[in-house]
Amino acid sequence: MNRYLKILKNQQYVSLLEQLTVLESGRIFCRHDLQHFLDVARLMYIMALEQHLSLSKDLIYAAALLHDIGRVQQYTQQLPHNQASAEIAASVLKDCGYLPDECRCICKAILSHRNTDVFPGEEVLSALLYRADKLSRNCFCCQAREDCYWEETKKNQTVTY
Repeated sequence: MNRYLKILKNQQYVSLLEQLTVLESGRIFCRHDLQHFLDVARLMYIMALEQHLSLSKDLIYAAALLHDIGRVQQYTQQLPHNQASAEIAASVLKDCGYLPDECRCICKAILSHRNTDVFPGEEVLSALLYRADKLSRNCFCCQAREDCYWEETKKNQTVTY
């Protein structure tokens, strides 16, 4: 069994995903749900294959599934979601059988997924996560695009994949 599939059944992860669904139920902007997480994972995987990168599907999917799960703490405790997500990821990844080096790599990518300059040139996984996170959004046809707080340079204005 791929370890990333264990994440989807992890009790802590499932509970947080359910809470996130409730917390974002009235959100007019892009939601941080399982669909978003899987879109990010699939885009990361496509990009890794295109670039002939030696990243496992397991690492890619784990990073994508966990990168925004800390939004619950952002909404309830005003914690930066990337930091909360990395902390949650460390626990979930350990429970799902990821090795310490893999956990560090995934958590580093999650920490830096909001800003590519945090770990410049250090981690390919970080760069893929940042890019896929932005490309997963269909800003060009979003009904809330006029009210969106994202800078225009971050908005996805086309279909790339």
